[in-house]
Amino acid sequence: MRIVQIIDSLEVGGAERMAINYANSLANKIEFSGLVSTRNEGLLLDHIDQKVTYLFLKRKSTIDLIAIFRLRNYLKKNKVDFIHAHSSSFFIAVLVKITMPWIKIIWHDHYGISQNLTLRKNLTLKFSSFLFSGIISVNDSLQKWARNYLNCKNLIYFPNFIIKSAVFFDDFQLKGNDGQRIICVANLRPQKNHELLINGAKEINEKFPEWTFHLIGKDFNDSYSANLLELVREKGLSETVFFYGAVNNVQELLKQSEIAVLTSLSEGLPLAVLEYGLANLPVVATNVGEISKVIPSSKEGLIIDSNNLGQFINSVQILIENQHIRKSLGKQLNFYVNRNFGEKSILKEYMTWLKPLTTITK
Repeated sequence: MRIVQIIDSLEVGGAERMAINYANSLANKIEFSGLVSTRNEGLLLDHIDQKVTYLFLKRKSTIDLIAIFRLRNYLKKNKVDFIHAHSSSFFIAVLVKITMPWIKIIWHDHYGISQNLTLRKNLTLKFSSFLFSGIISVNDSLQKWARNYLNCKNLIYFPNFIIKSAVFFDDFQLKGNDGQRIICVANLRPQKNHELLINGAKEINEKFPEWTFHLIGKDFNDSYSANLLELVREKGLSETVFFYGAVNNVQELLKQSEIAVLTSLSEGLPLAVLEYGLANLPVVATNVGEISKVIPSSKEGLIIDSNNLGQFINSVQILIENQHIRKSLGKQLNFYVNRNFGEKSILKEYMTWLKPLTTITK
């Protein structure tokens, strides 16, 4: 097989990381594995395996003829069978398919606000889906939505998976004391509900002043992030809660942490929790989206109700006060993540699903 992943940017985000994970993982399993970034590059550029054939389109507009024909030439030159289009990159894939009708499009839906899909309307996607050979959804809710709303019946659910980075990054030291750091990996978006974390940090700081919180994720320099910074100042947490922005060495920073949290109001199946598990960290996370599939019981982590400040504070306190619980939860989550969200098993299912499509002309 000859497959290319297409994504709009290489900024740090779940869809972007999955595009790279697929490209890197397939590089050792198929004849050709490519990766195309359409509009922007970013920090994840450094994570692309040398065996992956990479192209940056420099797309300037929705219908950018130069970018479309640059992509067409790349696909033709490398004899690509499948375009695996992630999120909004489906549209340029469709434009290219119009000129290359034999090529097959797989669309990968990473939509993160899966609690309220009734409001999700996209007529361009709906009509484009007539040209899809298959749709991958990252959770059950998205798969049901695709079945009811889109025009492609070949649907499958694949959970996200993670791979250990083979790239070495320069050491970067988190602030605070070793053994007393709490980390959260989430871009600064409203659905991630960092307010709950900051409000909890205030209460926790009064009992455990040596413990610090470390927020990793892209700052979009909007009103949401401005409000978070102001909240930290108001509560006197400038030496307790630290913001680092987007980074390309998350796995290294997790090694410097003792506890991991995710306080989201809405999620799909977050890569952050999988990364927490890979790093053997104990986790406190809200019960939204598919998080309970990664943390199915109290043996793997502590699940709290969405936006429940009291439960968040109590759960973090339990982990701070009980090192043996931290170690046990981290070990069990690591085992569960490797067994159920490992690269090998998901890639095997992916290849099995694609194989029949190679004989279908669409």
